Amino acid sequence: MNLEVFKHIYFRMPAAVRLLLSIFVLMILFGFIIHLVEPNQFPSVFDGVWWAFITGATVGYGDYVPLTVPGRIIGILLLLSGGGMLTFYITTLAATTINHESKLSEGKVSFNGNHHIVVIGWNERTKQLTDMIADKDPNQEVVLIDRTLDKLPYRHYPVHFIHGDPSEDAVLIQANIKAAEAVLISSDITIDERKADINTILSIIAVRGNNQDVSINAEILTISQVENAIRAGADTVISSNDFMSTLFYHELFHKEQTKPFETVLTLLNNQQFNHIPLPDKLDGNTFKETVLFFLENGELLLGIIRDGKWHMNPRPDMELDKDDTLIILSSW
Repeated sequence: MNLEVFKHIYFRMPAAVRLLLSIFVLMILFGFIIHLVEPNQFPSVFDGVWWAFITGATVGYGDYVPLTVPGRIIGILLLLSGGGMLTFYITTLAATTINHESKLSEGKVSFNGNHHIVVIGWNERTKQLTDMIADKDPNQEVVLIDRTLDKLPYRHYPVHFIHGDPSEDAVLIQANIKAAEAVLISSDITIDERKADINTILSIIAVRGNNQDVSINAEILTISQVENAIRAGADTVISSNDFMSTLFYHELFHKEQTKPFETVLTLLNNQQFNHIPLPDKLDGNTFKETVLFFLENGELLLGIIRDGKWHMNPRPDMELDKDDTLIILSSW
């Protein structure tokens, strides 16, 4: 290896690594020299290296001490050079650690993991979502992309923050979108609804362009943009305004002693919906017979999807067809 190649490699190393490498070389050099100068006091090179590290760190155990004038001069040179390098290394290491944590909070550090969930947009909804994910599976990595936040304290929230525009490839690469398992795009409710939906659709296009297989779940505020979100590549479109309007309607006109909001919230927290094809052995069975079949397995049949139409809680004698999709409710 010539000098230019060495410089090319050495000066591209992180500062802390360069310092540590330099310290090791310096200490080995001083350990070898003191062994040559005072072989009786330092029987082996390792003894000399041990003395060099202890002296350079200003610990001074006193188990190995140079007795001759040349040996003491070597000790003085070691303190003038090696001691300063060790102190500088410790300071640099501390500064690097603090700087890295600061960059994490500012969203400047790329994520290198995989099978993670990417959440786009930071608001009260996504904040609660990350808490729910952390409670369900503390090992699940969540990467947050947001352009409105200047800083997100790394220790306070269970997410890896990336600052930037989610419609830009460079930002998505920082979030390692190619290795992501799922993406959730939350609408920005602080701006005009149509503009928020356009931003969401742009993010969908960018995500789909970088990962053809990832599951994309997007929130859309205006009904007219739902189809565009699906065309852009969203697997699931959540029309939050439509959902809330329906929920408000139930709250206004529900029967007495009924609590629609609490019921729906409790249901979604404790149960999950599954869509499954009708098992072959149940082809031709009535809805009532199929309900009893799933009840034996601890699941509840709510309805069916046939030819694109949803039939919730149909009549008990309705016969099921092999092409039907069943809507099942089961525990998490």
